[in-house]
Amino acid sequence: MLRLFGTIALALLATGSALGQTPLLLPRPQSIATVPCRSEAAPASVAASADPGGVDILDRRLKHLGLAPLRGAKHPAIRFSNAPMPAQAYRLTVRDGRAWVVSGDSAGAFYAMTTLAQLIRARAGRAIAPCVRVVDAPALRWRILSDDVSRGPLPTMRYFRRRIRTIAAFKMNGYSPYMENTFVSPTDPLPAPLDGITPRQLGELARYAARFHVALIPEQQTFAHMHNTLKYERYAAMAELPHGFLLSPANPAGLAYAERLVRQELAVVPHPPFFHIGSDETAMLGDGQSAAMVKRLGKARVYADHVDALAAVIAPSGARTMLWDDGVEADPAIAPLLPKNVVLIDWHYGNDRSFTKYIDLVAKDGFQQMVAPGANNWSEIFPDLDTAIPNERRFIDEGKAAHVLGLFQTVWHDDGETLYATTWYPVLYAAADAWDSRDLSPRAFARAFPETFFGVDDPRYASDVAALADAVHRLDAAPHEWTDRLFWSDPFEATNEARMKGVDLAAVRIEAERVEQHLLDRVPPAHRGAAFAEFVAARRIDVLARAYQIEREVRYYYDDARAHIGEKNGPSFRDLLWCKYWFWELRDWYEGLAPLYARAWKNESRPGHLASNLERYHLAAQRAIRRADLIQRATYNDFIARGTLPPLDRVLHLP
Repeated sequence: MLRLFGTIALALLATGSALGQTPLLLPRPQSIATVPCRSEAAPASVAASADPGGVDILDRRLKHLGLAPLRGAKHPAIRFSNAPMPAQAYRLTVRDGRAWVVSGDSAGAFYAMTTLAQLIRARAGRAIAPCVRVVDAPALRWRILSDDVSRGPLPTMRYFRRRIRTIAAFKMNGYSPYMENTFVSPTDPLPAPLDGITPRQLGELARYAARFHVALIPEQQTFAHMHNTLKYERYAAMAELPHGFLLSPANPAGLAYAERLVRQELAVVPHPPFFHIGSDETAMLGDGQSAAMVKRLGKARVYADHVDALAAVIAPSGARTMLWDDGVEADPAIAPLLPKNVVLIDWHYGNDRSFTKYIDLVAKDGFQQMVAPGANNWSEIFPDLDTAIPNERRFIDEGKAAHVLGLFQTVWHDDGETLYATTWYPVLYAAADAWDSRDLSPRAFARAFPETFFGVDDPRYASDVAALADAVHRLDAAPHEWTDRLFWSDPFEATNEARMKGVDLAAVRIEAERVEQHLLDRVPPAHRGAAFAEFVAARRIDVLARAYQIEREVRYYYDDARAHIGEKNGPSFRDLLWCKYWFWELRDWYEGLAPLYARAWKNESRPGHLASNLERYHLAAQRAIRRADLIQRATYNDFIARGTLPPLDRVLHLP
């Protein structure tokens, strides 16, 4: 029996049969009750005037279940009517092959369709649906995904659409692509990657998102996080510090550049509800060319003037300006200087006991805010769910109690190699909790996840997540340690050896291999790319742990070879061969992983960072090859030729 460390893993593995006969839905509706009926046939037709996004979600669900799509009919089985109701609320009744939707707005009708999609099951090639009445409305008005598209993976248009469509199916209503230099400015194209997001593409995404009642909210850094622009000599004079991180307020060209980006993005996304101008992590303000300005005016005034100028550019669009809250949190003198209609995004990613002090700090200054927990996927092979889920659950629940404006769920790709598809679990947990007026337990979410996301009633898909979460928890035993760094670390380096001595590598591998085995045996009907990304994550975790096992075993066999060096027919030659073979094994692991990782990347992202990420696999394989050759040389030049063996560290040229 596996020993589980993480509380999330314990909760996730506690999946089982459905609670009674209540359908498992994500998000959970306010209320759901069975109603008497004669038939569990699912509705098969819809009026031509039905919400096109809702029909799309329903038809995709039917396709994944191997069922026929909806058809138009003179007397459709799904009928819609309006009634005075809160925004986004709906009532849905399903009975005897028909469905009745009552809502106060088009968003409510759409969300009723997404609920109906989750209710449908396949039985003997037929679509069935339980006879139920659902009454529902969101707890938080805004449920937004902030998606880092700037520091590694940059989605293809196909995956952008899938990302938007999927969050809409789980009742999120905002998508905010985080951009540093990703937008291809018509006037300043130089800083953008060659496969960056063009104005036409950004506009296309906004229109596509609107089809699914999702607002596209541009999130353009305009202050700090600008190194990928400032590294170019053409723009270097705008930097606070040489080729640095921050646009200096002392050079008007920096603000002019930021204003151009904002205007160009608003030209193709003309009336978003919000526009996010970043403005976080500006601690170096005043350290460089703005030192005299900051000394004369004060840091708070200089910061606020920058924000005010951009807010004035945004205001004619009708959008409200968003910015991260850390500047105000660090310097309370900023708050009175900001326009009161800005929305502060309150971001905190740890497993704190409470976040109310941060929520209260923003509220006392009179600002509306959104809570921004994190998927804790950055620099991890698979998200650190033992941090992510408690962070999301507590922060969102306290935000609901404080009646904040919404959720601004974040996904980051700091080291450039994490995969979007591994983040679905924490993203959708946040979406479900933000909709639900009650607390959403991890156990309840895990129980519903396989059916609602992968389209199959198989609790092993939740157990897979549990196993990967627990493996990451075991490996992330040290503060500020991440599994991506561990994966590329040298197991033969002394500090790394010491760091991993307390890790049960066999237990980590057993969990990873259970996931690999399941996902090799079973391909889910829906979101196959996400299942494959989980498989790649499991294989990487397996290889990480195996690399450290190889370090231990090579040292053991080499020491055994030295201990028996003078024995006739002793084990020394065999031990040395095994040391070489173990390095060859490691070579094969890395070279085998490279095409799997490339396939997972190409499922979702443009080429971008892929080449540099793949190079790391090849370099790791080359290191293993070189060490195999060094063992071979010691075997023949030292052991066979002279009957000696130097210490292993000397053979491998280790410090």
